[in-house]
Amino acid sequence: MECLNQTAPAVFILAGLQYPKEVKVPLFLFFLIMYTLTLSGNTLILWVVVSNPQLHKPMYWFLGHLSVLDIAFSSVVIPRVMAGFFPGGKVISWGECVSQLFLFHFLGCAESLLYTLMAYDRFLAICKPLRYSNLMNWKACLILSLGTVAGGCLNSMGETALTFRLPFGQQNLVDYIFYDIPAVLKLACADTRLNEKVAVVDIGLVAMTCFLLILTSYVYIIAAILRIKSSEGRRRAFSTCSAHVTLVGIYYIPVVFHYLRPASQDAMDSVICVLYTAVTPFLNPVIYTLRNKDIKLALMKQWGKSPS
Repeated sequence: MECLNQTAPAVFILAGLQYPKEVKVPLFLFFLIMYTLTLSGNTLILWVVVSNPQLHKPMYWFLGHLSVLDIAFSSVVIPRVMAGFFPGGKVISWGECVSQLFLFHFLGCAESLLYTLMAYDRFLAICKPLRYSNLMNWKACLILSLGTVAGGCLNSMGETALTFRLPFGQQNLVDYIFYDIPAVLKLACADTRLNEKVAVVDIGLVAMTCFLLILTSYVYIIAAILRIKSSEGRRRAFSTCSAHVTLVGIYYIPVVFHYLRPASQDAMDSVICVLYTAVTPFLNPVIYTLRNKDIKLALMKQWGKSPS
């Protein structure tokens, strides 16, 4: 794109979701309900993990960390989408645009790294149970958790700096439901092919590396579980991993489909974005509550009910 005036606009305007007028209220209520449930569900999980000494284990430490990331990840995008339903809600300053793009990729990368750590934790617990307490102690948990934050921050700093080093003209309409790299690059007054390739390679490298590490961990885990002679032992071992496997699937499939498919389809992009920014953070506490016996027992204890 060539621009006569390369002075960056003071504000950006978000195109937002495209929808018929008659579904405006139901669509707003959908986001409001999903966001409220996401905040309350993840806060509940975090409260249960912190307040129950029985859950003061590495597995649940990482689960609490995931709840914090889910709350932040959803809060970066969904309130901005909801604001777009009101007059003037689609206008955002340059600084807010930079902040949203940075936070979105920071939290997304940190969450990918955290899912990998959760798989590594299950690998140690099942494949190396005698060494587990030494390898996955609280110091290691803290260092690994901080590593996900540092890794996400460094990755996002590079992506954000590479995007906003480009010159921008006065065109300020971002044709998407939030401020992401592909949508912002369309407004740049320069050749963005290098940026697009770097973004795809970087996001793809992080996602595929994490996914392959998770897959490798579960190959060893499954092999170890199949060697367990007791059917009850196998069932319990599988149950400790099933929630994490489900979460990995619902997190990675939309992300990989969105960033790594060869062609872009704007309508499909919006649907996929809603999946991994609104639906997935809501599903995480639901899945862990339904699939994890320790969480259910802790919840019943907090509510003064004896488990059946």
